[in-house]
Amino acid sequence: MPAIIFAVLALAVAGVGIGFAAGHYTNRTTTITTTSAAPAVPATTAQQAVSVSPTVAAGAHTFVQFACAQCHGVQGRGGVSPYVPALSTIKTSLTEAQLEHIINHGLGESANPTKPYMPVWGEVISKTQVHDLVAYIRAGLPAVADTQPVSVPAGQGDPVAGAALYVKYGCINCHGPNGLGGVPNPLSPDKTIPVLSGQGFRQQFNTDAKIAAVIRSGSVIGKAPIVSMPHWGGILTPVQIAELIAYLKTLK
Repeated sequence: MPAIIFAVLALAVAGVGIGFAAGHYTNRTTTITTTSAAPAVPATTAQQAVSVSPTVAAGAHTFVQFACAQCHGVQGRGGVSPYVPALSTIKTSLTEAQLEHIINHGLGESANPTKPYMPVWGEVISKTQVHDLVAYIRAGLPAVADTQPVSVPAGQGDPVAGAALYVKYGCINCHGPNGLGGVPNPLSPDKTIPVLSGQGFRQQFNTDAKIAAVIRSGSVIGKAPIVSMPHWGGILTPVQIAELIAYLKTLK
């Protein structure tokens, strides 16, 4: 397979999780190949769902749990960002081994916060989950019942909306419930993805502007096994970022 095709297609697989890390936000590189995504589609309903194997079903739930859908679109059909490809056309384009490698090791780096890239997931997602994700992609990302992303309440205040976004966009997978942390990050100074609660975080990120800047720009900090913070500037709206910040401030 030509290298350029692999570079374009290989962005596709898992979603992204937020990875604030002290000292991880200064190393930047240039953007890699981009591609256009397909139109978005409505959320999966029970009526649309089909019967699938337990492995494919598990992959569909992991696809939502780890916010793959928030970047690659519902059922991987794209439409979220022109720099994040749809997955629906690659079920036979890449081998299982290639897909597993991309999930575990990520692909691409970008200094532009509006151009998302595929982060490293090998230290966050288990081998079984990676296998299930690949099975789901290779099966054509079928509709599976009860795999809708978390809904975000409206009119109940920014912290409530932010708490839902924290789950919907996979922040919880890296930073833990209530921002308590604990997920391994082998090449970071303290070997874990940092907590988002407590005085240490608030002292370093002591303004809303600093927190927003990190959410938008993420960090480009090397290759697997290190876990990097992906760009959210091209995925989250300013309102959503403000809601996330409001939630994080309740963890202070």
